[in-house]
Amino acid sequence: MTETAPLPDGNAEELTISLSVRPSSAPGPRAASSGTAMGGLARPGVWIGAPCVGGLTLPVAMPTAGHMYAPRGVWLDDERLIVSDTGNHRVLIWNNSTALVDHDEADLVLGQPDFNTEGAQAGGRGSDKGMRLPTGIVVHNNRLIVADAWNHRILIWDSIPTQSDQAPDMILGQADPFSVDENRGGGCGPLGFYWPFGIAVIDGWFYVADTGNRRVVAWDGVPTPDQEPDLVLGQDHSSTRDENRGEIGPKSFRWPHDIAGIDGKLLIADAGNHRILGWRDAPRSDIDADSVLGQTDFVTGSEFPYAPQSATALRFPYAVEIDEVARPGSDARPMAVADTANNRILVWADTPADSSVPADWVLGQPDFASNGENRWDVVAEDTLCWPYGLSFRNGRLAITDSGNNRVMIWEAVGSDTVPSDTVPSDTVPSDTVPSDTA
Repeated sequence: MTETAPLPDGNAEELTISLSVRPSSAPGPRAASSGTAMGGLARPGVWIGAPCVGGLTLPVAMPTAGHMYAPRGVWLDDERLIVSDTGNHRVLIWNNSTALVDHDEADLVLGQPDFNTEGAQAGGRGSDKGMRLPTGIVVHNNRLIVADAWNHRILIWDSIPTQSDQAPDMILGQADPFSVDENRGGGCGPLGFYWPFGIAVIDGWFYVADTGNRRVVAWDGVPTPDQEPDLVLGQDHSSTRDENRGEIGPKSFRWPHDIAGIDGKLLIADAGNHRILGWRDAPRSDIDADSVLGQTDFVTGSEFPYAPQSATALRFPYAVEIDEVARPGSDARPMAVADTANNRILVWADTPADSSVPADWVLGQPDFASNGENRWDVVAEDTLCWPYGLSFRNGRLAITDSGNNRVMIWEAVGSDTVPSDTVPSDTVPSDTVPSDTA
């Protein structure tokens, strides 16, 4: 089943809810499995979300503390797991991320009065405590920040909520808690948003992927309401929102969705152009990117859905994450990309310089050529269907497996030791993006 979310000017994004099956018998112990190419010793560790009762991954008619519907955003750290349960218009919080077990129920819910209520704006109660299709999540200095995408705003709690149904302390992008129109009901400007899907705090700067306005805006620090951004990337000025600025190039976006960076680097997932743009030094003005992943150059934005994929190809990469913790004995920081339409996660042992560097491992597929939803098979712990959001810390990678209505937490992602069943990146030639004539 598919929910279509139209983007401006006739474009459309699909919220894909997949009807999938898996064996009705309980799974055995998890291990390196079924020939999947994995990131070293990477393995599925914890399944958050309801089990597949009767072999289906459909959401239940009434939400619960343990069921999710097309989750899109996730935050995982040493204390908590926080998930945007997007289709249920809420955010779920688990207070002990180190003690999670399969199908654990959440401790708190935001955006709804209780765990059993559904519907946008707190089941129709109002937008002051409600949400509409929340996505990105960040925790910064113990503040919880949520991209309430379809209310065109950012919600900020001054401390991590300790009770359910707690209203945010601050709202960015709207004049008051009851306003929910794109761009504040007017034209594009410096203070409004149009589907802000991704957020990040990198080296003290606060970034918003303002997807519908086809730009990324940033502040030197988390801003206050009505504070204009210090930086606008992707547009000539804050009042324009042209797709690719009229022509695709090294500083244009079609659908920017996520932001990552560390040690001065900045990466932006430009999902609509099937690429990741990178800056060696985080820009403080609207300058060209230094690198591109997923395309062979800065002026190409093609996808190849019917050709074999590769270790460098991307199709709608909705998320990019760099592990905050370097690998033992190295300065390398593994990087993961949610290659969403290819139903896989690509993992590099270190942040690549450009598209000539192939991914080292793939999660969710048997090789770098394949891209089927759940590998065109039953749902298993190591399959994926439209993975959307990522959170990466110390080898633990949380994946919002949106089409399977769950979050999977993988362990030991980016480990040096490679098991014998791992498929290396040269399984498919990786120095080129697949041709559409292949």
